[in-house]
Amino acid sequence: MYFPVLTGSFEMAPMTDGPERDIDDPASGEEITEAEIVERIFEAVMERRLAAGTKLSESELCKAFGVGRMRIRRALLLLAAREVVELRSNRGAYVACPSPAQARDVIEARAALEPAVARLVAERAAPETLAALAAVLEEEAAAHARGSRHEAIRLSGQFHLRLAEASGNATLVRILKDLVTRSSLIVAIYGAAGLETCRDHDHATLLAALHARDGAEAERVMAAHLADIFATLDLSGRMPAGLDLAQLLARP
Repeated sequence: MYFPVLTGSFEMAPMTDGPERDIDDPASGEEITEAEIVERIFEAVMERRLAAGTKLSESELCKAFGVGRMRIRRALLLLAAREVVELRSNRGAYVACPSPAQARDVIEARAALEPAVARLVAERAAPETLAALAAVLEEEAAAHARGSRHEAIRLSGQFHLRLAEASGNATLVRILKDLVTRSSLIVAIYGAAGLETCRDHDHATLLAALHARDGAEAERVMAAHLADIFATLDLSGRMPAGLDLAQLLARP
């Protein structure tokens, strides 16, 4: 698959897009944390303000966030672990950009696995597990109502991961964690403007089938749900280049 693989040598090799003199974080009365940097970049990617393939220049990120290179590098490593960023040897960091063929691989894998997961959950899930799924669904609906695309994408992925966990199959959970993360990025890159990874009413229909313990219906709803989402993707090309990083990511 396309998505980045971290190597042990990354932290030792400079990313070669600027001088090293500011390697330590500057003193600041209001320092932004690595987690905040990660979430702001992730949100910009999910909202399509940072396009696939955009170079994440260390020097520009330092300027945008008011921190030194070590903090930026640690944040980029965290983003690479989430497969949102690709680290290229001696070239730096880029927003990950799966090809259309690689995107189809992810789509086909989810379509093959998740309907079967839905059937297992209908057969196995305890009432408290279904209640937890309902709570995620309520949060997702609230995010849609607020127009928070980043939060809706995150909660949509969380719903699917919680569903996998409810199956009781650890192997499926491990595989789907990888696939759901990749799918979120694929939808952000190839989806129509304003498209979420999932529509919350589809999740509600699925949850109703789970409560009814109807495995066949749960399997059917999940298959149709995934088909509807993936049918909206435009896999004919790539997104255009992103805008200025400092403008996109600077503190408000």
